[in-house]
This record gives sequence, C-alpha cells and structure tokens, in this order.
Amino acid sequence: MIIPKKRFGQNFLKDESILNKIIESMPKGDNIVVEIGPGLGDLTKKLLERKKRVVAFEVDNDLCKYLKEKFSKEIESGNLILKCHDVLEGWEDTLIDKKYDLIANLPYYIATKIVLNSLKDPNCATLTVMVQKEVASKFCAKEGDKNFSSLSILANSVCKTKVLFDVDRSSFDPPPKVTSSVLQMIKKRDFIKDRGKEGIFDSLDEFEKFERFLKEAFKAPRKTLIKNLSQSYDKNRIESFFQKNDLPPTLRPHELPLSLYHLLFKNI
Repeated sequence: MIIPKKRFGQNFLKDESILNKIIESMPKGDNIVVEIGPGLGDLTKKLLERKKRVVAFEVDNDLCKYLKEKFSKEIESGNLILKCHDVLEGWEDTLIDKKYDLIANLPYYIATKIVLNSLKDPNCATLTVMVQKEVASKFCAKEGDKNFSSLSILANSVCKTKVLFDVDRSSFDPPPKVTSSVLQMIKKRDFIKDRGKEGIFDSLDEFEKFERFLKEAFKAPRKTLIKNLSQSYDKNRIESFFQKNDLPPTLRPHELPLSLYHLLFKNI
C-alpha cells in the first residue's frame, strides 16, 4: 500500500470525472506528453489509453517501483519512459529534446517553479496542469486585477492563458487544505528570439534583466510603481515615460497594462 508523503506534497487525485475532464481538455496533436509527479499512475493510464507517448518524472522511489510494475509492458514497448529523479535537477534549458505538452497534477510546493521553467522551455508547447487556485488566478490575471503580478506578465507575454475549472478538496486523497484549479497555457511565442520562430528578447541576458525589472516593479504592490522602480532605476526616465504615455504618477503596479511594461522596460 502506497502512503502519501508530506515532504513530496502528495495528494493523489482519485476523482474519475476530474481525470476525464483533464484528458478531454488536452490540446490535439502528436506531441510527446510530459507528466510530472504521476503518483499512482491514474492519469498516466488514461494518457496511454489515448495512444500518447509519455515521459513521466517521479521523485518518490517507492512510487517509481510501483509504477515500473504497473506499467511494465508500456515501459518495455517504449510508450512510457519513466524517469526517477527530481524534475528540476538539470532542467536549465530544455526538459526533453522534442516538442512536448505538459500535463500534470503538480505538487503545490514546486508548482510555480515548474510552470515558470516550462514557460522558458522552447520545447514546451502547451501546459495543462493542476495547481493551487490562487496560483492559477495569478498566472491568468489581467491588468487592473488586484492579483496581477510578475507571474501574470511573464505568462501572458508568451501564452494564451485560461483557468479551465476548479477541483474540490474532496477529489483528492488525502484532501489538501486548499481548492485546486486546472490551468491551461498555449504558447504563442518564445521568450528568446534565437530559440524559435518568434521571440520577445534578443538574448537570455535581456530576459533575465526583464525578470529583475518585474521583481522590482512588484516589490511593494501597495506603493506606486514609480516609487518601486526608482529604487533601482533612473527616476527621471521613469517619470518621463509616464508623462509621454499620459499615465498618472499614482499608478500602482497592478494597474499598468502588460504591453506598457515591456515598453517601460525598454525605455529605462
């Protein structure tokens, strides 16, 4: 009997109807499917039944042993590749060397990191992942929403984002303390131009500077954007940008449109 481990944030999805909704929400196509944290393999089984080729990453050695036995035929045939290690180890550029769709019930404690890595990964085409509802709303938030943040800007800069549906605590064993949501992101471009047909930034260095810029912008969400950015960037340039674009100096970080964040970054 497999007992969920708290240190790995394991909450096994047991609701058959939710599993089916996730499968039905998958984007069409022949991309390899990457599953992170397959757990007891319930979603894995449905993916394989759909004739998908699956690469699964599982950090729990006990679960890996269980999955190897459960899917011995699929592993032998090559339809399932099971990697028994922390998915974040060695994930610096691309996770696998082919285009893939990420489909997973992500552990809450590493969900944001995994989503951000996937957004940066030029081989990741789509994400359909279950995360904490609060996290999903941040990734999908639009300017003007109070939870609009650096996560919102990064996600919506390269993806079409959408919360597909919420998942109640009772759908898991053991039940988590929070409500979950299934989040879908469809990539429309890459961050770096030399990694794909269309990109936003000329180099990785420029992208990392943009990440630092966003961190400063949202450092104190209740303060004005000018005050936050003036601690690290030329205040005169910032104020000049606001004046040219008819922006009030009292603007808070969550109130500036996504497109103007990119323009402001280039100006300062």
